[in-house]
Amino acid sequence: MPEDPTTQELRLSQLRREQAEREMAERLPEEDGSDKHERRADRAAYLREKLEERAESERELEEES
Repeated sequence: MPEDPTTQELRLSQLRREQAEREMAERLPEEDGSDKHERRADRAAYLREKLEERAESERELEEES
């Protein structure tokens, strides 16, 4: 059974997704869906931020233990 991805792996995945979507948004004219890519990039950024918060919480728990 594959292991669950770590918080760090998930953060990197979201960062890559955000960067790719922002590149697509820059390359496509607005009529061709760049707004869709911009929304996807924003969502990936939001998820990455939440994962950063999770990582900070995990670090704090480890320090308390």
